[in-house]
Amino acid sequence: MSTIFKKIVDKEIPADIVYEDDEVMAFRDINPQAPTHVLVIPKKEIATADDVTDDDALILGKLFLAAAKIAREEGIAESGYRLMVNCREHGGQEVYHLHMHLLGGRSLGPMLADMD
Repeated sequence: MSTIFKKIVDKEIPADIVYEDDEVMAFRDINPQAPTHVLVIPKKEIATADDVTDDDALILGKLFLAAAKIAREEGIAESGYRLMVNCREHGGQEVYHLHMHLLGGRSLGPMLADMD
């Protein structure tokens, strides 16, 4: 697969890493959409949310635990934050390595633009 995220996991390219354990890594997005914008990824290569299997249930839980820990450390847990996972082209996925966007630090408004 060898995406840019795999290269970050392998420390082939630098990133502003804010969390790392044996199975999860989190780093600041290089094009932030909010004052706090962190990408939380499994170190295991999973291309999309649609490629998750029963064997991945534990790692998905660990992504949420890491996101909550980072939100507390960033000081955005009390005011609230958004967790977003995009899947494939119509979902807006740009890097085909499963990742969760942790966004906060300001009011994020409605989830989707009004369709009227």
